[in-house]
Amino acid sequence: MYIPAHFAVTDSGKLAATMSRNSFAMLITQHEGAPFATHLPLLFTPDDKGRGTLSGHMARANPQWQDLARGDEALAVFTGPHGYISPSWYSQHPSVPTWNYVAVHAYGRATLHEDPQWLGALVRRLTAVYESGQPSPWQPDLPPDYERHMVAAIVGFEIAVTRLEGKYKLSQNRSSEDRQGVHFALTSSDSPDDQRLADCMAEEKLVEVE
Repeated sequence: MYIPAHFAVTDSGKLAATMSRNSFAMLITQHEGAPFATHLPLLFTPDDKGRGTLSGHMARANPQWQDLARGDEALAVFTGPHGYISPSWYSQHPSVPTWNYVAVHAYGRATLHEDPQWLGALVRRLTAVYESGQPSPWQPDLPPDYERHMVAAIVGFEIAVTRLEGKYKLSQNRSSEDRQGVHFALTSSDSPDDQRLADCMAEEKLVEVE
């Protein structure tokens, strides 16, 4: 990913938090000589080296798991808040429109898992993570035959992350006055993504917030 120095984020804790908050990722490989992508939730487990492991599963009918089986490098893209930035929000002119966003790219090679017990544990872990915000969390109490049938239809994987790239494009290249104007416009918006972008600017201490 192209990352100008003023947009680069290397803090592994920040990158891990971004991947956890935006865990519905795009997994990209090369399949028969062409790019191939699958959209799926991935759970990131950090390690003490600033990297970690991505865990997930896909349908057995999805040919992408064969790319992972070959040991080719895979790319997982995590997209955070993003939004249009109008030059009308700036004090400095002339200026042009742009798009601000938060993104993390994770690279690595996968180990496949087809053991029913491993897959069952992963599915229960995923369920616990995403049900945790529900008013009445669903409990995976499935009939054994049905669970075996569903687990047999998926392939699990773990990607040992070898490289992380973070890009937080949040108007760092603009003056403090322009950043304040952008922040004010984003906080005034009804868009949840705009509100989250404004929060990111505040978290990165790019603006003064009362």
